[in-house]
Amino acid sequence: MKAKAAVWSCALVLAAAGAAQAAEDSARPKTLSEESKTCLTCHKDINQGMYQQWGANKHYGANVGCYECHKAEKGDKDAMEHNGLTISVIVSPKDCARCHAKEVEEFEGSHHSKAGQIMGSLDNTLAEVVEGNKGMKTQAFPNGVSAAAVNGCWQCHGNVVQVLPGGKLDPATWPNSGIGRINPDGSEGSCAACHSRHNFSAAQARNPENCGKCHMGPDHPQIEIYNESKHGIAFYANKDKMNLNSAKWIVGEDYSAAPTCATCHMSATKDMPTNHNVGLRIKWNNRPAISKETHTVDAGWGLESAKITGDERRANMKKVCISCHNVNFTDNFFVQYEELMKLYHEKFAKPGIALYDAATKVLKAVKGKEYVQFGQAIDFTWYEIWHHEGRRARHGAAMMAPDYTHWHGTYEVAKHWAAKYIPELKEVIEMGKASANKEAVTAAEELEQLLTETLESDNHKWMLGKEDQADKAERAKRAEEFKAKYAK
Repeated sequence: MKAKAAVWSCALVLAAAGAAQAAEDSARPKTLSEESKTCLTCHKDINQGMYQQWGANKHYGANVGCYECHKAEKGDKDAMEHNGLTISVIVSPKDCARCHAKEVEEFEGSHHSKAGQIMGSLDNTLAEVVEGNKGMKTQAFPNGVSAAAVNGCWQCHGNVVQVLPGGKLDPATWPNSGIGRINPDGSEGSCAACHSRHNFSAAQARNPENCGKCHMGPDHPQIEIYNESKHGIAFYANKDKMNLNSAKWIVGEDYSAAPTCATCHMSATKDMPTNHNVGLRIKWNNRPAISKETHTVDAGWGLESAKITGDERRANMKKVCISCHNVNFTDNFFVQYEELMKLYHEKFAKPGIALYDAATKVLKAVKGKEYVQFGQAIDFTWYEIWHHEGRRARHGAAMMAPDYTHWHGTYEVAKHWAAKYIPELKEVIEMGKASANKEAVTAAEELEQLLTETLESDNHKWMLGKEDQADKAERAKRAEEFKAKYAK
């Protein structure tokens, strides 16, 4: 029965794909439009790279040219007159939806589409104030904007594209292919963030490096983690077997050598179609100090996908896993992953947040109006513990990269907790107690009590020399056995 159900499910997926393909075929232009031919008279010479890229992709074969993508209406905010045609420089998801409606609808319902709304986050505050200044002045930003935000945050997350008179785009906001770019037509996102213009290659989007433009670095090193993992090792050893140019690219059918980011997060399986909402197979969002179930985060953004629970998303991901692994392997992996999350949350994140909030209360009472976040070392210490090291530990476990889980993750968390965070908390306590402000003294005493309770807990009493003696003796015995082996 299971075999029959699998065949029937696969048939439904292929039938739906066939129907969509038939609809797409019927909508294709029969010939290249006169407007696009006009564009090419110049651009094939002055933009040879673009011309060659377009000529090598499926748009060319489908008679979809420059004008079909760049055409605009005279009333459009970013419309401009160009050699007798009304066009827009930006091709937004709304434009792509003329032909790719399903893909755009899925993307617009994803967390990716909201990435441009980072502007009020703590990360952007760092780029604007701590790292930057208002030295970059443009027509759209006469009072200045931070070049650190423009060249850093906005290029991955996106930004609000500002249109100047005549349809030109402000240099602070363009060029930009951030995944959550907010376009002049009101749409969110950039299809070119993954499908680089003007080739728009599906094969390129399926390569892990494509995601690595943004998903890398100290706070979310997914590409580095992938490269270290068994999945990444298998991919680079067998790239010639990946069939990346396949039209349907179903794991276990068109390829089986290795998965890429796309395989796990959005590409087709034998019983699931491709979906451009990359969060529908992710149960946990590891961005916050304490992980949240992804559907609850989607609810905060008002996304329809909030209706799809974390357990449903986990079930979707397991369908991908069992394309290559057995059920026992898959189930056990998720146990390991969530136990690592639990360790990080209980030992560091939850007490760390409570201690930081209590320390901040002391600092605000002592400094008054002079208090600013990131104005003291403890702000950076706690931020890096959860935002960098805690994330690395969780992401590493989620993607089976042990070195990132341990040495770049939990080790860094523990080192900075013991060697920096606890000593800095003690300094804040002393600062508060020495203050003439009674509110600061009271807050410092509360922080001291909380720190004492934290250090006396089973997770941290080792720092006070109070580790369980039986555990300590067992570890000492193993240490002696280890030394004896190396002494031979």
